Amino acid sequence: GPPAGSVVGPNTFALKPVFVLSRELKLRNYTPEDEELKERQVPKAKPASVEEKVKDQLDAAKPESVIEEVVSTLWDQDLKRDVAKKLEKLERRTQKAIAELIRDRLKGSEEELAGAVGAIGVTAEGDSD
Repeated sequence: GPPAGSVVGPNTFALKPVFVLSRELKLRNYTPEDEELKERQVPKAKPASVEEKVKDQLDAAKPESVIEEVVSTLWDQDLKRDVAKKLEKLERRTQKAIAELIRDRLKGSEEELAGAVGAIGVTAEGDSD
């Protein structure tokens, strides 16, 4: 019969607890005391060694070479930008210096030419005597 204190009428019926497990129970972090449940306990998992995986990935990526390449590229760009202004200034000074040297040589050539012409004129006058 029904347990004491329960009312079972013509439209009611006693329910039995029903446990439906859709998957098998696996106990990972719980240590049961019951022997039947101890059988379902999963052995402790050992963490996989990630050191070699990380090392392989780092070797494959070689971040040092990437960083060095970026730094050297930035360094080259900065250097070219800074030196370009100085090179322009130096180029202008060089062109002025070359022009001045050419003028000096032309003046020297004119004086030498005038001296040579004068010497020829003196000797020519001296010969006509």
